[in-house]
Amino acid sequence: MGTVIEQVAVGKSRWRHRHSALHLAVSTAQDCLRMAGREPHDVDLLINAGIYRDRNLGEPALAALIQEDVGANPEDPHTGTHGTFSFDVANGACGVLTALQIVDGFLTSRTIDCAMVVASDADPGHGMSEHFPFSPTGAALLCSRTGDDDGIEQVHWARIPDGGETFSATVGLVDYKNILRFRHSTARDDRFAAAAADAAARCLRASERTIADVDAIVAAPAWPGYRAALADMLGVPAQRIVVADDDAMHTASLAAALDRATHELDGGSLAILIAAGAGITAGAALYRIPR
Repeated sequence: MGTVIEQVAVGKSRWRHRHSALHLAVSTAQDCLRMAGREPHDVDLLINAGIYRDRNLGEPALAALIQEDVGANPEDPHTGTHGTFSFDVANGACGVLTALQIVDGFLTSRTIDCAMVVASDADPGHGMSEHFPFSPTGAALLCSRTGDDDGIEQVHWARIPDGGETFSATVGLVDYKNILRFRHSTARDDRFAAAAADAAARCLRASERTIADVDAIVAAPAWPGYRAALADMLGVPAQRIVVADDDAMHTASLAAALDRATHELDGGSLAILIAAGAGITAGAALYRIPR
């Protein structure tokens, strides 16, 4: 039995909602459900992996607000029925992969039948950020289980602790307002790629495969320098690595790259999902495209 991704939806914000990660997540989740032919009450588990949100709010969990706006069993469960469990995970560009690992645990244990992962980021607006670097973009993935070997395999992680020197985002008081600020080093691409290549090597070694055995390499973030450095470390042409079409995407980047890759792959093809983010943290997992 494997965890498969039934549907992926990627959405970009229109001008009026460019400062609302919540609106991005909700609209993309609704698109995903519609494309999959599912109803909101089918979702047993909803995980939000987005980071940068409206007015830099940390609470409540954005997942709970998304659940309510989508209409995924927002009321208390009735006797003999189930509700929808929702929560946030915060792991930057690796967040979608982290959420898929959690979803796989729930589905494999048969605790749930259907899960949704959402990710969105937007400039918090109202002068609450300084040089916000990411595009207002959302993504949603609808997951279920299958009776065969298709789907995601074990996620393998690698870390290169750097104390936030390579990339960091902090919120601090400036003129009595909380301002979101970003900082990154010139070595960011190479250091992220080193962690990602390490995670990929662990993943392939555990499955007794090589990079030549996979049909697609799906990676995030989509930065050109990171893609080139990762290709060099994996020993493949950069063109073999599929990334999002917008290199300024953040938490939605891996989902957008997977969406691009699956349109070019046949059922049964083997992809490796690789993501790297601040920390430095990187993860990799093999994914068999559903037949």
